[in-house]
Amino acid sequence: MFSNVLVGVDSHSGGRDAIALAEVLLGKHGELTLANVYSGDARIWRGAETDHDTVWREHALELLERARAQAHVEAQLRCRNASSVGRGLHELCESIGADLLVVGSSRHGLLGRVLLGDDTRAALNGASSAIAIAPAGYSEQSLAIREIGVGYNGSPESEHAIAVGRLVAAEHGAKLSAFEAVSLPSYTFLGSPTPIDGAIEELVDDARKRIGSLGDVEPHAVYGCPAEELALFSASVDLLVVGSRDYGPVGRIVHGSTSHQLARAARCPLLVLTRAARAAAKSNGHDRSAAGRAGRVGAH
Repeated sequence: MFSNVLVGVDSHSGGRDAIALAEVLLGKHGELTLANVYSGDARIWRGAETDHDTVWREHALELLERARAQAHVEAQLRCRNASSVGRGLHELCESIGADLLVVGSSRHGLLGRVLLGDDTRAALNGASSAIAIAPAGYSEQSLAIREIGVGYNGSPESEHAIAVGRLVAAEHGAKLSAFEAVSLPSYTFLGSPTPIDGAIEELVDDARKRIGSLGDVEPHAVYGCPAEELALFSASVDLLVVGSRDYGPVGRIVHGSTSHQLARAARCPLLVLTRAARAAAKSNGHDRSAAGRAGRVGAH
């Protein structure tokens, strides 16, 4: 599915997790690049007669070489001096034409340094690729993809997520499921008493039928908060795919809505498809028509 994957690597375990997820998502003949972003601080080398950037660059390349050897992967190595990790990864993605950026998480908060700071948020908001987030400890788990879950609500973004889910499922011989969490508008609870239970049941049934009409997807629908319910659903799948309405690589993740909460709470790898990634997929013929040609994916 993904032919040019960039992996953010640092000295923490999140880099190993990111490499592991990148290997899973990389297409058969795809190219893998390991990247480290550093911010060379001349104060560390005060008094030393040396090229500060050269020292930092050599350190970054040594780190990447160790990571490549430990992971036993074939990969290009790239490093960059940037004001923030996010900005550097964004620039590297654009420079190599990456269609996927993979980052790891930390025990102290998903995405670690990648999504912290205003500069990082600003840089990531303009990236042109999808982003995949590996949960902490992913490299120590079974990496097989047996079932893929897609967050669905009938929007163009979720339709694209279904299309990508189909392609990834076809590559891995995996089962494809879609999940929708529905809710009643707040005004429903105002005024005179209404048969709320019946309205909720009808909403859930409609959502299940809407997903069922897709034909090759196992439908799941519940009533509740989308972020919370999708996080629970993620425990039953090996990869969760969601669309984004915004332009950045994590879209609404940086603005604190459903995807943001999923980035912190998902119990499996999360693949967020941006509007830019969707546009690129269309130009490459990998949208709904291409997904349809991938064939139906049956349950195991």
